[in-house]
Amino acid sequence: MNDHVQAYAEVAAVLQVYFDGLHHSDTDRLSRVFHPQAVYATASADMPLILRMDEYFPLIDARPSPASRNEARTDHIDSIEFVGPVTALAKLRCSIRPRHFIDILTLIHVDDRWQIIAKVFHFDAERPLAT
Repeated sequence: MNDHVQAYAEVAAVLQVYFDGLHHSDTDRLSRVFHPQAVYATASADMPLILRMDEYFPLIDARPSPASRNEARTDHIDSIEFVGPVTALAKLRCSIRPRHFIDILTLIHVDDRWQIIAKVFHFDAERPLAT
């Protein structure tokens, strides 16, 4: 397997663990794919929200998982682009109802593996049905 194909497969495998971790609200899985110093950021709410993993993981631990609510998975990799031999950018889509996310993940290859160093995302919330 050539280097590019192998790197693509490795990044795709990291993204699958990421999707599984979100779907199951499993910070053990997520800690395997996020660099400990990774940044989590959005401006989709009224003001920017910027967290580190020690702030983000407790939020995941506190919420019911989409799996426990029998939510259908909408995970999708839109693209993976390599910016160099040790840097990649992935655009993803997923849902944790009532929100639908577009995630932009920056990955770096350190310690012999790909790790997410930044998660920047946008979300749209479902509107409640009128009664």
